Amino acid sequence: MSPKASLGLTRRELLKLLGASTATPAFGGPGVVSAGGASPEADTLGLLIDTTRCVGCRACQRACSQANNLAPQQPVDLGGSPGPPRQWLSAQVWTVVDYRVVKTPKAQHQTWRTVKRQCMHCLEPACASVCPVGALYKTQEGPVIYRSERCMGCRYCMIACPFDVPKFDWQSGLPLIGKCTLCAPRLAAGLKPACVEACPTGALRFGRRDQLLQKAQARIKAMPDRYFDHIYGEHEVGGTSILYLADVPFEQLGFRTDLGTEPLLDLTWRVMSKIPFQPSNVSPHGPPSRPHGLSGLSPRGDSPALRPGKAIPHLAPHHLLAASLGDV
Repeated sequence: MSPKASLGLTRRELLKLLGASTATPAFGGPGVVSAGGASPEADTLGLLIDTTRCVGCRACQRACSQANNLAPQQPVDLGGSPGPPRQWLSAQVWTVVDYRVVKTPKAQHQTWRTVKRQCMHCLEPACASVCPVGALYKTQEGPVIYRSERCMGCRYCMIACPFDVPKFDWQSGLPLIGKCTLCAPRLAAGLKPACVEACPTGALRFGRRDQLLQKAQARIKAMPDRYFDHIYGEHEVGGTSILYLADVPFEQLGFRTDLGTEPLLDLTWRVMSKIPFQPSNVSPHGPPSRPHGLSGLSPRGDSPALRPGKAIPHLAPHHLLAASLGDV
């Protein structure tokens, strides 16, 4: 079994550990966030985004807004942009098509590329690990989803996310976060994500992560002159459910290439495992809820009908710990 697999503790065993001592953490490590008893990528659903096939039509953006009942947002004209006015992720914009000026190996001058951006749905999500109330969590199927009725507006998820995805809804009187849920309610109904169905060029492929990786590897092997030899998301921060192909180095498309391959949960746990604490999101009645699947989801990602499952440890934002304690 992988060291990141669930500890498999029963409720009785967990409460016994919690009550036995406050000198050591009650959980064995950050991997508890992963689906119980299996490798994080086992049967994980995801997307393969081939940026060489994207034409910038933004059909995926429109489909996302309609499927999730999001208010239409006007793009911003920056002036001198190589393409249409640009947009950024926000509480009301869960996916965007960004325009980037690049220089390809074959081009004698600069050109531009379009790239779809949204939540990366990490195999071991930092946002879920830092949430003290379990509002964000990863399902066994793969999507990292959001339960708004639990959110208290602390915005730890915004701090922890290495991809700067969760966005606070500053227009709402309630503490709400907005982010892509990989259309979890549609998946529960047996449908594909709305963006995938809307894409007219086949730039988006939906399926099991292992099969998408095989497809991406086959494309690179078959057309080495077309693709940059890297699948973004295969290893970054432990791997993500969203995978990318491109014909230029990914930093030219605005992707972070300094993240490393180790899950951020592992980095946080090196500190938290040395600090006496009791997880604040464990109630007297047992561990926090963890979904077994996608049933009972509403279009905004709320899930009042989810059943209890594995516990999620309460971890502090990794970079706050680094700032206070130095490199560990």
